[in-house]
Amino acid sequence: MSVSAGGDTRPGASGSLARRHGWVVVLAAGVVLFVVVERTLVATGNPNFVPSALLLGAAIVPASFIAFVYGRRLPYDVDAATIGISALVGGVVGTVVAGLLEYDVQRSFGFVPMAGVGLIEETSKLLVPVLVLIFAAGYRTRADGLLIGVAAGAGFAALETMGYAFTTLVQSHGSVTATVDVLLLRGIMSPAAHMAWTGITATALYAAAESGWAARRTWMSVGAFVLAVALHTAWDSAPSLVWTAVVAVVSLVALGWTVHRTAVDVRARGQAPTPAPRVRPDA
Repeated sequence: MSVSAGGDTRPGASGSLARRHGWVVVLAAGVVLFVVVERTLVATGNPNFVPSALLLGAAIVPASFIAFVYGRRLPYDVDAATIGISALVGGVVGTVVAGLLEYDVQRSFGFVPMAGVGLIEETSKLLVPVLVLIFAAGYRTRADGLLIGVAAGAGFAALETMGYAFTTLVQSHGSVTATVDVLLLRGIMSPAAHMAWTGITATALYAAAESGWAARRTWMSVGAFVLAVALHTAWDSAPSLVWTAVVAVVSLVALGWTVHRTAVDVRARGQAPTPAPRVRPDA
């Protein structure tokens, strides 16, 4: 017998290799494109390259992390279009709703408490995953929730980073160095922030829906949301970069545990984590 996807007969070995390591290609290609645009901007001083530099600098790491999560050996049913829409619409809706709510709170009370920022933004980022859960009946597993949540968090993180970078560019009177510093720092930290928090919460929410809203799963989804808000608040309240790094590690560990528990649940249900390659008899 021969395997149509190559000579490896291990289930999913050849078919999932590119999927598991695709994030490396996304990251490498994004970095190359960003360097080319940034160097051209510096060399020519042409402001027309500023939007491209901001977009690439803000989106490289979030896009790579989506590809990394997609490469985990989990039975996703989500297609590429849904992932892209979740990232784009989730980012736009999340930032707009969060911005409006934070503005209203600040106008009413004169300030926005850090816990209020965390609560508003974590709720706003969940809007698109909730809409997908309600209107796309095919995406109701906790694995799908993980990927959709990470995508929505990625879109939010990228747009927020673009905003901070643009503000830095204006306030620094066009300093490319200061702007790139913001893009790099926020880009590197983004998987441990918005993407991790929304991924954790959406996974728990979809797990509750998958269970038919069993009481235990439902309360676990509430607990996951509270954890996300607490981590967000701790991040925003961090007095130093060291404290931020500690919160980042805790967030990534929590996301890693979420992925692990999802994989354990998949095995317990007897679901195949990756599709086996097609096998055909020798001619």
